[in-house]
Amino acid sequence: MSYTALARKWRPRRFEELTGQEHVLQALSNALATNRVHHAFLFTGTRGVGKTTIARILAKCLNCETGMGPAPCGTCATCREVDEGRFVDLIEVDAASRTKVDDTRELLDNVQYAPTRGRYKVYLIDEVHMLSTHSFNALLKTLEEPPPHVKFLLATTDPQKLPVTVLSRCLQFNLKRLSVSMIAERMKTVLNAEGISFEPAAVRLVAEAADGSMRDGLSLLDQLLAFGGGKVAEAEARAMLATVDRKQVMQLARLLGAADPGELMRFAQSLDEWAPDYGDVLDALSTLLVRVALKQALPSYEGDELHPPEQLAELAAAISAEDLQFCYQTAILGRRDLAWAPDPRTGFEMTLLRMASFRLAGGERTSPRPMGGGVSGSPGASLTAAVTASARPASASASAGSAGAALDLAGWQQLVGSLELGGAARQLAANCAFVAREGSLVRLTLDPAQALLKTSALIEKLAQALSRHSGETLRVEVELAAAPVETPARAEQRVVDQQFDAARRSLEEDPTVRGFKEKFGATLKGETVKPH
Repeated sequence: MSYTALARKWRPRRFEELTGQEHVLQALSNALATNRVHHAFLFTGTRGVGKTTIARILAKCLNCETGMGPAPCGTCATCREVDEGRFVDLIEVDAASRTKVDDTRELLDNVQYAPTRGRYKVYLIDEVHMLSTHSFNALLKTLEEPPPHVKFLLATTDPQKLPVTVLSRCLQFNLKRLSVSMIAERMKTVLNAEGISFEPAAVRLVAEAADGSMRDGLSLLDQLLAFGGGKVAEAEARAMLATVDRKQVMQLARLLGAADPGELMRFAQSLDEWAPDYGDVLDALSTLLVRVALKQALPSYEGDELHPPEQLAELAAAISAEDLQFCYQTAILGRRDLAWAPDPRTGFEMTLLRMASFRLAGGERTSPRPMGGGVSGSPGASLTAAVTASARPASASASAGSAGAALDLAGWQQLVGSLELGGAARQLAANCAFVAREGSLVRLTLDPAQALLKTSALIEKLAQALSRHSGETLRVEVELAAAPVETPARAEQRVVDQQFDAARRSLEEDPTVRGFKEKFGATLKGETVKPH
């Protein structure tokens, strides 16, 4: 007896057997139950999500010999013939191979005739967007006012190519891509029914490779059974899909936690022996980092088939939350830039070097903390951020005195310019004025107009930068108050304003400009002046 592919053998024959698409099934079931079935339906969505399957089940519901309803019997002659593809009143048309207007006219010539056996004559037109413009024009009038015994079921993967006149005459249902978990659960059901043992990790890999398509997932499962000699194992699935071993991805994440460029490059060299797709490696690393971030934020998170909770807990303790976010962002940007690299391996190695070299807090290790943490209190309350910086033992005592001298009213502006700060943290420092230093505590005031900059994260970064600059541990306290002296930001703005004033005065005194004013009544637009 010939073998039937899993995708065909396990094709749903009733609405209850469908995976996902509940929004479509509910609407169709209610319409059938209340006998309010529209004459034209359009099912859209990517390949393998159930467009044609739903259309065939709907044809059975309309023509079942036990009566029209959302639950066809599946045993009468009509239901069996629809399942076998030989029901005379279900006319299936592949629009991709019948695009000419003559084909459409020939098809529509028989619309007026009553169904031979069923209650309705059902036209199922697949890939309807492939019809020509003339074919659509020939279809329009019949689609708008068909005989009462005719139903049109249209399916397409590209609804944007359909004329608006066609769309307006149909009830449109957009079928969603199926999630990885939905595809995996369906494949497990199929394997159990077939009596085939499997490894959950292998099923998960195939479900991810299906890319939202149930049909593709079952086809890949068929391929894996052939490749593995009837086994559904993780090793065979990775070999067939050419994906990197998860042990290697775990090792890569551990090396990132250690931030050792030498070890990372040795790992990249050993990985090259397997000739991997480096884009897939970065994808797998990004997925793992997301799972680790979830474990840090939600300690109760249990992972999935590919990411056991004990491994996630190990990495969550080894990599700080800030470094984790940085590595994830670097991985996805490196994945995007692989096409522009001299070769994929070079792009992969540079991405790893970025992760190891450019770490937050100057490379210091900080312990992970739950998301949403920070210093509580009212916005006007004094906010103190204490940070332990990586001290330089050889020069700590020598630099402590110089740092204390630098942190005074006169030296604050110059000090802000030399700090390793960027973005909002630099804005915070520039809008602060130095008040006093009391041992390891640096007290600052912040312009109330810049109150939004007063956050625990930005004050922490400022404290870290001051600690690195001085070589000792410093704390920063920021209060909202009028600055006793000019802040670096105001000093910089004052210099800019002076430059603009000087440029405007220079233009006003220019003989050519004076001549234009006197002869033509010209005016000088001061806001357009730019100093050199």
